[in-house]
Amino acid sequence: MQLLRGASRRLSLLALTGVMAACMHSAPIPAADTDLTADIREDQQLRTETLYADYFPARAASAGPGILLLGGSEGGLGSGARRDALALRDHGYNVLQVSFYRAPGQLENLERVPLETFDHALAWLQDREEVEADHIGIYGTSKGAEAALIVASRHPEIAAIVAAVPSSVSWTGINWAFDGRPAEPSWSLNGEAYPAVPYGAWDPELGLYSLYANGLAGLDADSPAIIPVEQTGAPMLLICGGADMLWPSCDMSEQIRARASERSDVTILAYPEAGHFVAGVPAEVPSEAEDSEYGGTTLSNYASQKDSWPKILDFLDDALRNSGD
Repeated sequence: MQLLRGASRRLSLLALTGVMAACMHSAPIPAADTDLTADIREDQQLRTETLYADYFPARAASAGPGILLLGGSEGGLGSGARRDALALRDHGYNVLQVSFYRAPGQLENLERVPLETFDHALAWLQDREEVEADHIGIYGTSKGAEAALIVASRHPEIAAIVAAVPSSVSWTGINWAFDGRPAEPSWSLNGEAYPAVPYGAWDPELGLYSLYANGLAGLDADSPAIIPVEQTGAPMLLICGGADMLWPSCDMSEQIRARASERSDVTILAYPEAGHFVAGVPAEVPSEAEDSEYGGTTLSNYASQKDSWPKILDFLDDALRNSGD
């Protein structure tokens, strides 16, 4: 992919940087109590060479389901993903919020991020005494949804997938330095670049959306960058915004469902008036309808969050608690 060129293109991406960077700050978590016999378990910070994550165990003595939670291109341990993690924890899930880049010691650009990062995170969660290893779901948003679908296609033991504003393909990454070199693929596996779709032609009227929409338009039907979602047997819940102006999340949701056409457990929650911020724990009720960054309005996005969040919880409960395994 050629690096984004032109002042308008750079301004759009710099605006995205500002929006996403604002999501990176979260309050520190107190030191962990690792006594697994305690009825009330403590949150933990995990800072190792292979895993940068925050762990939010359910406040219960008995073992229960786990969730691997991935944020988007803001990187690090964003406050939006943290809000979702805490809500899931309060609903009774053991939640591991994972940073895959832009945390201390991690890559600064979203390029060739090792998929092994998620392998280590999943293995850590599976090894927890309080986590039912055969009842683990994965929940990702935007680039995190792209990663979640790739991870689930590689790990048949994952029992549920929630993908908010997802991608049906693996994309070229983001070189935040804008230093003139072509960006590399978003992901790597075993040290090798993972297949990636290049960005399409830039349209200044559509901005970032055009890079993804035009990239999809030139996609070969047999491209190795298409995520092989048919390789997972886990039920999928896809949430998309019809007014998404970052990338065509509803079109890609339909492509995911078509790829898994032989299955009946792929559900799409599509909100025609919502944008890229269609999902997640509802924030404060907006006082008025203002245009929202990357599509929709503050009111339409709030309405979609309010409607979709209890459906996300119901989906996870059905897949991870009420499956009858």
